[in-house]
Amino acid sequence: MIEVPIYNQSGQELEKLQVDEAKLGGAVRKELLKQAIVMYHANQRQGTVQTLARGEVSGSTRKIYRQKGTGNARMGTVRQPVRVGGGHAKQKRPKDWRQFMPKKAKRLARNSAILMKIQAKDIRVVDQITLEQPKTKLMAKVYKALGIDRSCLVALENSDTSIMKAARNLDRTTITSVAQLNAWDILQNRTLLVTKAGLEQILA
Repeated sequence: MIEVPIYNQSGQELEKLQVDEAKLGGAVRKELLKQAIVMYHANQRQGTVQTLARGEVSGSTRKIYRQKGTGNARMGTVRQPVRVGGGHAKQKRPKDWRQFMPKKAKRLARNSAILMKIQAKDIRVVDQITLEQPKTKLMAKVYKALGIDRSCLVALENSDTSIMKAARNLDRTTITSVAQLNAWDILQNRTLLVTKAGLEQILA
């Protein structure tokens, strides 16, 4: 069991939550995390690059000058790759770089990333986040009280417009929902901020 402190949004510790490592996979699976990160990174590639072949550029197919008798090297059409404006000899074509992982593997990679944050004490669990107004300075005050001074991933249990509006202007802040948590977002940010109910939903 790992003890995870529960804070209020003023930074005061209220209690400790007992987290069973077995519910998060038992151990951090670094190989699976690497596979998940490579997949998420590859899926961001567009793969829409394309260059023209010699048969696709505009220009005549006529031989520029005769084969022999000119004293020059033999030469074909103006569209050949060795000439300026000609087609590419080894042209690039659109390619799908997407990779896939089973749902269970992605879920296990997410759990490993959360377990890594818990072990490194880079997770902040609050009982609840309540803002009087959707003001950025109010969310920044919560950050300061919880000791969050670097990049942060805010995982909301339910959609909350006030928190989203208050946090979206903070530097290096990513907002997501507990249901959409993934290993890429967790590892891209230094601190994971989640409510107690959201963490219990993950552990359920």
